Formats: sequence, structure tokens, C-alpha cells
Amino acid sequence: MRFGVFLVIWLAVVGPARADEKVASESTYLTRTRQLTFEGKRAGEGYFSPDGKRFVFQDEREKDNPFYQIYMLSLETGDVHRVSPGTGKTTCSFFDPKHERVIFASTHLDPDASAKQKMEIQNRAAGKQKRYAWDYDETYEIFVTAFDGSDAKRLTNAPGYDAECSFSPDGEWIVFSSNRSAYPIEKLSKTERERAGVDLSYFADIYVMRADGSGVKRLTTTPGYDGGPFFTPDGSRIVWRRFTEAGDVANVFTMKPDGSDVVQVTDFGAMSWAPYFHPSGEYLIFTSNKLGFENFELYIVDAAGKKEPVRITTTDGFDGLPVFSPDGKQLAWTSNRTPQKISQIFIADWNHEAARTSLAQGYSRADHSGVDHRSETRTIARAERMAAPISFSPDMRASDIKNDVAVLAADDMDGRLTGTRGERKAAEYIGRRFRDMGLVPFDEKEGFAQKFPFTSGVKVVTDANEMTLKLASETRKLKVDKDFRPLAFSENATVEGPVAFAGYGLKTPGTNAYDS
Repeated sequence: MRFGVFLVIWLAVVGPARADEKVASESTYLTRTRQLTFEGKRAGEGYFSPDGKRFVFQDEREKDNPFYQIYMLSLETGDVHRVSPGTGKTTCSFFDPKHERVIFASTHLDPDASAKQKMEIQNRAAGKQKRYAWDYDETYEIFVTAFDGSDAKRLTNAPGYDAECSFSPDGEWIVFSSNRSAYPIEKLSKTERERAGVDLSYFADIYVMRADGSGVKRLTTTPGYDGGPFFTPDGSRIVWRRFTEAGDVANVFTMKPDGSDVVQVTDFGAMSWAPYFHPSGEYLIFTSNKLGFENFELYIVDAAGKKEPVRITTTDGFDGLPVFSPDGKQLAWTSNRTPQKISQIFIADWNHEAARTSLAQGYSRADHSGVDHRSETRTIARAERMAAPISFSPDMRASDIKNDVAVLAADDMDGRLTGTRGERKAAEYIGRRFRDMGLVPFDEKEGFAQKFPFTSGVKVVTDANEMTLKLASETRKLKVDKDFRPLAFSENATVEGPVAFAGYGLKTPGTNAYDS
């Protein structure tokens, strides 16, 4: 990269989509916000029981197991008990709407489960814990148990990751995510095997099966991760998140339970995921990092995705995995807005009418003139990513790199040619990132700028430059800009002297070796 002026000021380019568009405060939609879970290293992803009296969630609170286990909370008494076996990893619990049962994914049948627990505990004690990331463990299977964890039954039995499960409203079907199509790995092409070695989520697709685990059917086949599926309140459609093949952008989609009539609901050009419908079926809530890779907020959008999404939360940090209570009067979600900045579950009263009003008054994706505002939304998202602060860790994280590349390679940087507006914007952005990392400039007055002269806009004048080559057999006049080209920083002068071939700077092996 070339920079004529390198980094000067913090340039905040965040702006609303339109001059009259404003972001309401959280209190417009959420009141009586309070923390619901307190124990454990972190807790998250919880769901209400059909009668709204219980709440099932995942938490890291076992002394001898550092991984998530499934717990049930009585919203009437506050009592909590574990539902999952206690060994291995678990995730993605959900209530059976017709019976007192809970489904979840677990690796407790993995013969190495206990060894993996001990290794993780040792790594954390030694300060070797990696940044939190989902691993798509191939020993995950889906189980169903009674509320007290008894009478456990295994519902899936296939190689690969089976998880992210939920019931249909009538309790007859279970929708889930699985990468079983990638197994056995040996059957994949060379390119696919290489991909599987670094990203098994790429092969995840949406499946349905009957409540007893029979009748498994694959619904999606698009390359890239498809996961987090739920049925709509009336059971007529399935909503889920789909990542691009590169894995850097995700959007919310819906489809019929047979996999047909796929509709894209969001188009932020960011990570939009964890969708969940309001019981009314009028709109859904989801999580997005439109404002930056370290700042996930909650948004709502109409069921068909014809309106621009409305932002719900305005607290810095992570707000995600939202779910509505069965009566639609409460919202629970995972957030790190705790004093310790660790993820726990929060709950608040939900203002349904305010949500409906905001969506009704919002802008359509395409107005009456036929202009599609989604490209504008993507442009705004890029601008907001430029301004959003990013935290840095000693680890080299893909999220940090993706954010910087997305901004610096964006169309509005105009290629970052030296001396251009795009180059100055890039310099300002990098300066902002330096400050995010805690760097301090040597001279606060000049900031991170280091000015230097450079030659720009030079053009070759064909009738003022000439070169003559005198050989033993002939004298040849060379054509400017075809046979030769003067350097932009050369002086106006006449020079004469012998010419020597300097080679190509190569050294090759073999019988016909060449060495220059």
C-alpha cells in the first residue's frame, strides 16, 4: 500500500441512512431489563417453556467440566437444576411443545469426552485458553430427556455435527443443523477436504426429522454454513441463518418446511444471525454486527423482509440470541453487559406495539421509485464498521483481519492511490485503529501522520524524449513509451555511454543452468 499522508485524525463517518432516520433508545422497546443468570463462567442461549414458567439454557458452571451443560430454571421459584448428563459438551436446548421433555445436542457419548474436559481445564489453568469459538465437534448428537434429565433417548446417529435443534409448534417435527454430508471426509474432493480441515461449518445444512428421530430429510444444499433453524409460530415456514461461502457475511432466510420458496429477509452486508419470530408472526428479531465486529446488537424486521430492520438494543458489546416468551410480552437474550463483561442471560418486558409502529413507519427496501436501498444499507454498514472501535487481543483473530480488509478494500476507498481522497480515508482509518490498539503517536500535534514529498501526475512527453542505440552493425532510434520509458523522477539531461546486459537475477538448476 502507498500512502502520501499517513494517518492523521479520527474520522467518524457513522451516519443515519437518511436525515430523518433516528435510532430509538432501548427503553422504547425494553423495560425492566434485569439479569436472569449469574453463576458460571458464562451462560447463554435460553428458551421459554410453552407455558412460560420455565427457562432452559446452557451454562459453564460445573467444577469438573469447563464446557456448556444444559440447565432448567423455574421462573416462579428461581430453582435451577441440570438437565444434561454433565459429561462432554452440550448446546442448543429447546422445549417439546406437547410433552414435558427437552431436546439438546451433547457429546457425552464421545469416549474422549472426559479427557477433553481435563485438557481444557489444564489449558485454562496454564493461561492457554483460546479465544471462544464454536468447534462443530463431530461427536455432537441430539438427545431428548424428561425435565429432570431422566429417560434420555438418542435421536440422531450419524457421523458429524448434529445440533441447533428445535421443535415445530405441533411437536411432530424437529429441525436441526448438520454437516453429516461431509462424512466420511475421504469421499470429499481435494478442495473440499482442505476446507473441512479448517472449517467444518461450511458443510452444515438444515435438516428435519420426526420427533422420534425418523424420517430425516435434508432441506438445504447451498455451499456455506446453514444453521440455527426454528419454525415460525404457525409452523408454516422455517427461519434460519445462512453464511456466505467465505463465511464473512450471514443473513436471515425463511423457507417452507419442505425446503421450497426460499426468501432472504436481511441484507446488511454483515453478520446477521440468531433469528426468532415474535408469537404474532408479524416480525422476527435477530442479531447483527452491522456496527462493527465487536458490537452485536438486536434488530427486528418484518416477516417478509420488505422493510429496513429496526435497531432494538443500543448498549456497546454483545447482545444476541434473542427469544420471545410464548405470550410475546417478554424478551430474553444473551449479553455481556455485566460488570465483569462476561455473557449472561438478561430478560426485559417487550413493547409489542412500539415494535409494530417502528416497522410500519420505517422505510421499505424498495420505495415507490423502484430504488433498492439495500446497497445503501451495505454502504452505511461499511461506514459504521470504519467508525466502530475494535478490541485487540494477542491472538491473530480472523474477525479483526476481515474488518480491516473489508474497509480498506471497499469501493469507496477508490483503490487508495497515493494522493487521492481514498488514500487519505484509508490513512485516517488506520490511525483510528492504531488508537484502538492503545498506540500513542510520537507527536500528538501531528498524530500518526508522517508527511513526505512524492511525484504525482507525471506524463511522458513523446517529442521531448529520445534514445539512440548504436550497435556494431547498425544504429537504431528507439520509440518512446514503446522501446523505452524515462523514470518519473529523472532529471532533464543528455547522457551517453556503453550499455551492458545485467541479466534477470535468476539462478536455475539442471544441465541448462542459468545464473545471473
